[in-house]
Amino acid sequence: MTRAEQDVLEGIRAGRLYTETEAAFRDPLRRAEEIFAYNLTPPSQPERRRELLEVILGSVGERTVLLPPFQAGFGSNVHIGDDFFGNVNITFVDDVEIRIGHGVMIAPSVTLTTTGHPVHPDLRVDFRRFSEPIVIEDKVWIGSNAVVLPGVRIGYGSVIGAGSVVTQDVAPMSIATGVPCRVQRAITDADLAQRQA
Repeated sequence: MTRAEQDVLEGIRAGRLYTETEAAFRDPLRRAEEIFAYNLTPPSQPERRRELLEVILGSVGERTVLLPPFQAGFGSNVHIGDDFFGNVNITFVDDVEIRIGHGVMIAPSVTLTTTGHPVHPDLRVDFRRFSEPIVIEDKVWIGSNAVVLPGVRIGYGSVIGAGSVVTQDVAPMSIATGVPCRVQRAITDADLAQRQA
C-alpha cells in the first residue's frame, strides 16, 4: 500500500469525508464473489458455508448461523462473535468495522451501515461519504427491518424494536424502538417471568 493510500485509509477510519475515486484502491478487499457463492450454497452444505464465512468475514466465532442471502460492501470489515444468529436479508455496509459480540440475534432485513453522506449536495460529488464503526455488544436482539446508522454502539443485552432507525448509542439492558430510536424502558428481572412455561 502506498503512503497516499495509507493516508486515505487513516482518514476513512478517522471519519473524514472521502470519495469513491480516493478509496478505489480498496476494491480488491471486497468479497463479492465469495458472498455470491455463499448465497447460492444449499442448506445441506453447512461446512461449505462455514468455509466461505471464514474467507468473507474479518473474523467469525463458533456456532455462527447467517442465513442467506446477505449482502456486504466488503465483508472483511465485519467481525462476529460466538453463538450469533442472523436471519435472511441482512445488509452490512462495512466501509469500516462492524463488531458484533457473542449471543447476538438479528432478525430479517436489518441494515447495519457504517457509512453516510453529507447533507449538502455539493459535498456529495464522486459519492463523497464518511464512515464510523458500529459496535453491537453481547446478547443484543435487533428486530426486523431495523437500520443501525454510523457510529452507533448498542449496549449489552438490549433489544431494538422492529422497524427502528438507530441514530445514537443505546444503553445496556434497554428496550429501544422508533424512528428515531429511543429507549422506552430498562430490561429488569421482572422480564424473566415473561412467557415462562
